[in-house]
Amino acid sequence: MKIGRVTISDRASAGVYADRSGPEIERVLSEVFGGGLTFVASIVPDEPDQIAAALRHLADREQCDVIVTTGGTGISARDLTPEATRAVLEKELPGFGELMRMQSHAKVRTAILSRATAGTRGRSLIVNLPGKPSAVRECLEILAPAIREGVAHLRGDEPHRQQAQQEQQ
Repeated sequence: MKIGRVTISDRASAGVYADRSGPEIERVLSEVFGGGLTFVASIVPDEPDQIAAALRHLADREQCDVIVTTGGTGISARDLTPEATRAVLEKELPGFGELMRMQSHAKVRTAILSRATAGTRGRSLIVNLPGKPSAVRECLEILAPAIREGVAHLRGDEPHRQQAQQEQQ
């Protein structure tokens, strides 16, 4: 599986501090899905045009199966990841954001302020995650079955889809 990961942060993209959430995406997905993963990483500032360009590049040129973003899903003026993501999506999958907010709310009461979304572009599944490394882990662990199933559907991979359904039961 080829996975694109995009860290969206003005400060991390400027080198003010190290990106911790992007590497956490790689750690968690490697634990959940095992070997055979290839990662394509990028860091962009909170600029909608740059976010959308990174997502289009990973979906259209790199042909990533999954693209995971981290950061920019809150309500501050610079949090524009959901808008940039929606601009490139062909189909929106609101259940991803709903599940993340529902599960995270039990631990962090302000999780309902997250505007994370997900959807597809071509054969790529795109998922927005919060920017905090612990939230990246928590959300990816609960989304893993849906990510696996979504990739199987996008690939038209019937045996893989049947395996994913058996694992859920």
